[in-house]
Amino acid sequence: MATNDDRLIEPAVVGTLMGRYPYRLDPKRRVTIPATLRNRMGNPQQVVVMLDLARLNCLNLFLEHEIEARMEPLRSAALTNVRAANFLTWAGSITETLDVDNQGRIRIRDNLLDRIGVKRDIIMIGALTRVQVWAAENVPSEQEAFDNIIGAAEELNF
Repeated sequence: MATNDDRLIEPAVVGTLMGRYPYRLDPKRRVTIPATLRNRMGNPQQVVVMLDLARLNCLNLFLEHEIEARMEPLRSAALTNVRAANFLTWAGSITETLDVDNQGRIRIRDNLLDRIGVKRDIIMIGALTRVQVWAAENVPSEQEAFDNIIGAAEELNF
C-alpha cells in the first residue's frame, strides 16, 4: 500500500500556450506573466527560464515539470560521459528557477536579459509548451512569423 510519501505528484493540467503579449519591465526589472498564460500554465509558483537552445534570440519560460522531464535521461548518464557533463554545465549557467509572486511577476537575471537585448520592452509569445520572451526590438514581426509558419506547417503536417 502506498504511503503519502510514495505518491507521485501530478503536474497541473496545462493548456496549449499561445498568443503574443507586449509588456514592459517595471522599475525593479520584473515582468508580469500575462494572466491568460499563467492560467493556461496552471498558475505556477515557479517557472524555469532558459536561453533558447535553437539559437533564437529569446528566452524560454518552462514549467518545472517540463524541464524535469527533459532532464530525466541525463540523470542516468554515466558520470564519465563528457558530453552530458558539458551539457549540464552549460545548461546550468543559462538556466534559472524563478519564483512567481502573487501578482504573477518574475525577476529574470540581468545577464540573461542582456543576452537577448532587453532594454525595457518585451514581447511574450506562447509557443505551445513554453513562453518565449523577446526584446521588443528583436522579436520577429507578425508578418515575418506568418511567412515562416507556412513552410513549417506543411513540413510538420499541421
